[in-house]
Amino acid sequence: MSQQGPVLIVSAAARPSFAGVLDEARLFPVVATDWMDAGRAIEKVQPAAVIAATAGVDAARLAGLAKLAAARAPYLPLIAVDPAVTLPGTAIPLFQRRGFPDRLIARLNASLRIRGLHATVMRRQVPPAPIAMSDIDPIGEATALLIGRGGSYPALSVALGERAGVVGALSIEAAAKHLNNRDIDGIVLGEGFTPRVMDAFLTVLTEDVRFRTLPVIVTSGEVTPRYDLANLEVLPAEPPRIADITLPLIRQHAFEARLSRTLRAIDAQGMIDPRTGLLTKAAFERDFASTVFQTGERGGGLSVARFAFDNTRPRAQFDGARIISRLMRQTDFGAVLADGSIVIVFTATDLRNAHAITRRLASVMRHTQHGRRDVKAEPAVNVVTLQPNDSAQSLLARLYATPERAAS
Repeated sequence: MSQQGPVLIVSAAARPSFAGVLDEARLFPVVATDWMDAGRAIEKVQPAAVIAATAGVDAARLAGLAKLAAARAPYLPLIAVDPAVTLPGTAIPLFQRRGFPDRLIARLNASLRIRGLHATVMRRQVPPAPIAMSDIDPIGEATALLIGRGGSYPALSVALGERAGVVGALSIEAAAKHLNNRDIDGIVLGEGFTPRVMDAFLTVLTEDVRFRTLPVIVTSGEVTPRYDLANLEVLPAEPPRIADITLPLIRQHAFEARLSRTLRAIDAQGMIDPRTGLLTKAAFERDFASTVFQTGERGGGLSVARFAFDNTRPRAQFDGARIISRLMRQTDFGAVLADGSIVIVFTATDLRNAHAITRRLASVMRHTQHGRRDVKAEPAVNVVTLQPNDSAQSLLARLYATPERAAS
């Protein structure tokens, strides 16, 4: 794919061996520099991506380069080849293993597509404005899917959960449900599965275009076939090292997801909250009043549900909003209101069907960091339906006056 700028290779050697992969691909102009001149080269060359050979490089020097790259706008991907030191949060790892040439090109192209998306978002903002990746840290809203049932599972859940949300799955079937119901920013496939099961799972991910750029870290065994997954790594290591390698990939995917939601918000002329995917409060109030009036005039059903979360658990509220925005029907709409609760309007829906929908939404929210039910993280749910002579204000008043009940 054509890019507005070359690929900058940073290496202690004159020209690392992987530079030949880019030369043979003939897709990118390539410029090489050493570590001493890397900062000046970024300013002068204005690269579209940086690939760093990290052999023999200390953590401080790599962190300095990552800081320079993260401050650029649009997004300047930094790919760290064979990192042996602690990885900066914005440096994308890549190990020279089997299939390295294809994996390098795939990972570079995936990163450059995010750069193109970032440029589009900045251009379409009114007024246009630069937003560097260092201005926001999307890891706080990222969710990793941890799959496994071996002895390393608890340690992995802690290592990942210290910096990102984690959803656990003890089986491939449970993992598939999470992938369909949630916005997942990365997968860690742990112990407890046969090579045949892992091969089947990775093949399914490869065949679904939604998951081809999703970070996937396999922590046990060796997968022999090649998979068309740009961000697949096989990394048998200790849980802290696995988290160190996985989190930058998860951060990049979460950044892409934030950009996609921002673009949808721009397309909706500011009516959508780019963080949750739901309507903004002002847009919700306008649409809600109009919907209640039209339903009262024309007849039909209308129900409203409120999901109230513990104020000490903002992450649960955010996850709930993202789950609802993903699973609710196209005819429905909702928003996060001033008190932090989520209100969803079910159009053409009676009370019985509204209860069924809310039960399904609430059930998806029950799995927390270790894949187990956490009652404290569950919302209290109220559901009311439109009555004759109801107004938007009276319907909301009844919704808030109804005694809260935990979703069952």
